[in-house]
Amino acid sequence: MILLFCGLSGAGKTTLAKNVATELTELGIRTEIIDGDEYRSEICRDLGFSKEDRCENIRRLGFVANRFSAHGIVAIVSAINPYEEMRRELADKYHHVNVVHVDCPVKQLVERDTKGLYKKAFLPEGHPDKLKNLTGINARFDVPNAPDLYINTSENTVQQSTSSLLYFILNNLHPIEQVKHKVSN
Repeated sequence: MILLFCGLSGAGKTTLAKNVATELTELGIRTEIIDGDEYRSEICRDLGFSKEDRCENIRRLGFVANRFSAHGIVAIVSAINPYEEMRRELADKYHHVNVVHVDCPVKQLVERDTKGLYKKAFLPEGHPDKLKNLTGINARFDVPNAPDLYINTSENTVQQSTSSLLYFILNNLHPIEQVKHKVSN
């Protein structure tokens, strides 16, 4: 199973991925988090934030996720993943891809601003620290047409969001993952 997260910066993708990975591990289900920020600093450090580079980033993360998934490991791609065309491309290319839209209103994201990115995006034009490519503010984000799961982190607690995702995963495990789970128990 590949869980292809998408959502704006600060929506709770990484927190949700870590929490559900912990829950799955406790159940004996092997899980791997493919975190967009971590992979950008390692295997994707040659990429910028142009549309082409963002697409290539997601292709690479999808490839890695597919390799884990092929071995019965639940792969969680935790990245902004802004383009519908890329989400469709991965769903068409790989088996058992599930799009999870982790949503939160921009107003609340600005209040959270866990990385200080929104503050930089709203700096005046010409300011040397202005961030000009923050997805959802001054760079495009395509709201998923029909995500397999929708989680609104402004309306649900972290535990409620984790529980929703866990329930979805357990009810949609691919047979190879179920076999791997049973063998490991």
